[in-house]
Amino acid sequence: LTLFTPIKGKLRAVARGALRPRSKLAGHLQPLSHNLLMLAQGHSLDVVTQCQMIHSFRPLREDLVRMSWGLYVAELIDGFCPENLEDAPLFSLLVETLHQLCEVKDGQRFLRYFEVRLVDNLGFRLQLRQCVACRRPLAPVINYFSPDSGGMLCPTCAAARAGCRPLSLTALKVLRLLQQGNLPDIARLRLGPQLVAELEDTMRDYLHYL
Repeated sequence: LTLFTPIKGKLRAVARGALRPRSKLAGHLQPLSHNLLMLAQGHSLDVVTQCQMIHSFRPLREDLVRMSWGLYVAELIDGFCPENLEDAPLFSLLVETLHQLCEVKDGQRFLRYFEVRLVDNLGFRLQLRQCVACRRPLAPVINYFSPDSGGMLCPTCAAARAGCRPLSLTALKVLRLLQQGNLPDIARLRLGPQLVAELEDTMRDYLHYL
């Protein structure tokens, strides 16, 4: 198993016999579930000896689209987080996001929220208020997003850079809200298909670069 914990961060463990039909662990160790585990220290991998489910996040396993959302955030955690590094805020962010993905019909805004807060937590906070090159505040015009620069470029500086993309004023405002707002703010967001695609492409470019 790959586990993510508030105290020890990501760790690997083995649940012996969990696949047996009568195993007491089988019903609890589901993918994308929140559990209280007791582990015994092993030579290479810790061993799960007891398990109590806190929250099953069952809707994530009953709907293919929701499952894809949940597996996506889990994959980001697995890909970006080293083992045995405590990160309680990121653990809370993951649990809060999975709760929201169980409830909403459109999870895209919460996926973007998770991405923006994830890179914040890892020390790669996006610069969305000023140009990363000239350091001047961004004017309310079409500015440009540069993944390898970690944020926004003004039109003048963007002309001399390759690999940057124009970002609409609305998309920039939403990214700022995702960076500074709370979950109730995000829940009230209503995003059209074009804006959803723009935000997804922008964050995908940055995550791929990182």
